[in-house]
Amino acid sequence: MSLLRRIGVDTYMLLLFATVGLGLLLPAQGLAATSLKHLTYWAVSLLFFLYGAKLDPKAVRAGITNWRIQGMTFAATYLMFPLLGFALAWIFGPLLGAKLSLGLLFLAVLPSTVQSSIAFTSIAGGNVAAAICAASVSNLVGVVLTPAMVAFLLHQGDGGVSLDSVIKIGTQILLPFVIGQIARPWVGAFVQKHKTLTMVVDRGSILLIIYAAFSRSTVTGLWGAIPVSSLLMLILVVLVFLAIIMGLIAGAGRVFRLNAPDRAALFYCGSTKSLASGLPIATALFAADKVGAIVLPLLVYHMSQLLVCAYISQKAAHALRAPQERAVTSGAG
Repeated sequence: MSLLRRIGVDTYMLLLFATVGLGLLLPAQGLAATSLKHLTYWAVSLLFFLYGAKLDPKAVRAGITNWRIQGMTFAATYLMFPLLGFALAWIFGPLLGAKLSLGLLFLAVLPSTVQSSIAFTSIAGGNVAAAICAASVSNLVGVVLTPAMVAFLLHQGDGGVSLDSVIKIGTQILLPFVIGQIARPWVGAFVQKHKTLTMVVDRGSILLIIYAAFSRSTVTGLWGAIPVSSLLMLILVVLVFLAIIMGLIAGAGRVFRLNAPDRAALFYCGSTKSLASGLPIATALFAADKVGAIVLPLLVYHMSQLLVCAYISQKAAHALRAPQERAVTSGAG
C-alpha cells in the first residue's frame, strides 16, 4: 500500500477500479438498475444542494462573471474538440470503420459533463462556482448546438432533441443548488463544519456514475458488438484524443496565467464529455441500429476521463493537504 500511495493510488482509487470491475462482472439489471438510477439521481441532487449551501453567493457571482473561464471552457468544448475530433476521424477512419468514425465525431461535439467535472474540481481544490456555471451553460447550450453541429458535420439532417436533458439539468443540478443557496443562512455553518459530508457525497456520486455507466455497457452488450482489433484501435485513438485535449487545456491555463483554482475548473470542465447528455442526443439523432456503435467512442472516452480525472484530482488533493500535514507534524514535534 505504501508503494501505491507514493504513485498516487490510494483507497479511493482502488475503489474506483473495484467499481469498474463490479460493473463488468456484476452489472445492475432490472430492479437493481432502476434503483441505481434513482439513487444516482438523488445523490447528485444532494451534492449540488451541499455546494449551494457551502458556497458564498459572492463566489457564485464571481464564477458567473469569470468570462475567461466561461469563454475558454466553451471554446475548448465546441471549437477545440470538434477540430481535433475531425482530424483524428480523418486519420484513423480507414482503421476504425464508418460507424466508429461517426461516433468519434459525435463525441467531439458533445457538451461537458456536469456532476463529475464539478466533483473533481471540488476534490482538487478548484473554483467550484466557476465550474458549476461553465458545466451547466455547456450542457444547456449543447442541447441545441450539438444536434446542429452533428447535422453540419455529418449531414444527418434535422434531428429533433427533446427537452428532457434541459429539464434534468434544471431539476437535478440548478434547482438543488439554488435551494442550497437560499438555505445557506440556516445550514451553511453546519455544512462548512462537516466537510467530510461533502467529500463523501462528492466521491460517492462518482462511484455511482462509474458503476451505472459500466453496468449499462455490459448489459447492452456494447463490449462484444465490435471486433477485438477494432475495439483496441478505438481505445488507442480515444486515449490519444484524451491526452492531446488534456495537454492543450492544461497548457492554455498556464499560457493565460490563470490561478490554480481557475486552472482546475477549466481543466475538468473543458476536457470532459457527458455520457448523460450524449446518450439521449444519440438516440434522437441516429437510427436505432447505429446507436450502439456510435456511442461506443463516447463510452470509452467517458470511462477514461473519469479514471484519469480521479487520479489527477487525487494528486492535487494530496498536494493541497501536504503543507497542512507538515505543519501539524512539525508542531507536534
